[in-house]
Amino acid sequence: MSTALAEVLRDWMPHQRWFGGKGREWADVSEEGFFLSRAEPVLSVHRVRVTYTDGAVETYLVPLSWRAHPEEDLNAAFIGAVPAKDAEGADRENYAYDAMRDRDATTPWLTQLAAAATVGPMHFHPAGSQTDPAPIPEGVPGDIVSTEQSNTSLVYGQDAIFKLFRRLEPGLNPDVEIGEALRRTENPHIAPLLGYVEIDDPDPSAEPATVAMLQTFVRGASDGWRLATASVRDLYAEGDLHADEVGGDFAADSERLGAATASVHADLARVLPTAPADREWFTATARGMTERLEAALGVVPQLEEHLAALRKVYAAVADSPEEVLRHRVHGDLHLGQVLRTATGWVVLDFEGEPARPLAERRQLDSPLRDVAGMLRSFDYAARHMLVEQPDDAQRAYRAQEWAVRNRGAFCSGYSAASGMDPCGDSPLLRAFEADKAVYECVYEARNRPNWLMIPLQSLSRLTAGES
Repeated sequence: MSTALAEVLRDWMPHQRWFGGKGREWADVSEEGFFLSRAEPVLSVHRVRVTYTDGAVETYLVPLSWRAHPEEDLNAAFIGAVPAKDAEGADRENYAYDAMRDRDATTPWLTQLAAAATVGPMHFHPAGSQTDPAPIPEGVPGDIVSTEQSNTSLVYGQDAIFKLFRRLEPGLNPDVEIGEALRRTENPHIAPLLGYVEIDDPDPSAEPATVAMLQTFVRGASDGWRLATASVRDLYAEGDLHADEVGGDFAADSERLGAATASVHADLARVLPTAPADREWFTATARGMTERLEAALGVVPQLEEHLAALRKVYAAVADSPEEVLRHRVHGDLHLGQVLRTATGWVVLDFEGEPARPLAERRQLDSPLRDVAGMLRSFDYAARHMLVEQPDDAQRAYRAQEWAVRNRGAFCSGYSAASGMDPCGDSPLLRAFEADKAVYECVYEARNRPNWLMIPLQSLSRLTAGES
């Protein structure tokens, strides 16, 4: 049954970046919550169940802070006023705020985590052991990271970052599962896991859902996408120089990134299950790609001209003679998921593509999926400024030059670290790249139509067999 709070959330949630149901019609909404802290401000946590008119159901986690009076400093976090009764039974209103944007309401998360507490249906699991506990900063407020979309993160001082998974699904989130496994390897290319939080499902037969995780904060790091695109701008600004002659050449970083990716893959294969890819897996992979292509045609009619060639690329996967060792992978690797520090690259966010069901994201896969994701990201970095000048042949030539150089450097770094050339004549890699480009076409058609040219041009290259 819908409550006054549920109706307030119905108005507020569609405007949040992390809400995945934008544009869909709601049939019903309900919520259930509990108190995580009764200190001032009161902090409650709510599971909000949204039912759409097509019958689909999604559950989101919404922490709220409560105030007896409006707080002008929190106007940007205001959710709504909810009718209530005071101690004498008189009517009044309580004021609900987004607790992730209310600094005074952010300290209880780490207090409960350090105590390994259970609060209502929520369980806090610090990493480490009693003799060697993870360093969890208590008593420090968290500052929100404004750039995220599907999740919400808080940075606590210079020591830790707390990521709240907004959409709840039964089962351990891959970011936690992989983070816990890689913590034991002491791999220098990951941010160590400090702890995580789960919540029991209302259905006692279902697994708990992962609510949040805490990781070491990577200090003084630079975002891979920003570094790469700055290099591209430097190249565009030097009209008479080649990519390897520009001061902002990114190839050395790309090579080190390839080596870092190979190192993470090696440890994933060492500490988590592996299995050789059999003919059934190749066939199922090709079938899934073809099905996604067919679905994408309804959104992006321009894919029609690539249809026959893409089917041929995918069919080559079903017949591929490649030997592939499947293991856990990142699942959504791109330049925005890596940070460069003074000592090297750090890979973040192992939860995979949030749009895919959690069970799929936890399956064993080929490491070439991650390689393909990064190769597509180099292509995007090289060509994103062509959106402004799509007919500039000189810029297009230089973009291709930058992309080829950095894609090659990444593959060289990966090969040197792993002993395996990931970018040889692999039907599977080409298919993974094409599948990712089809996904990008759908995304751009729905969100940034003027960017659609980037993945469409890439499909022309991939289906022609070019590098």
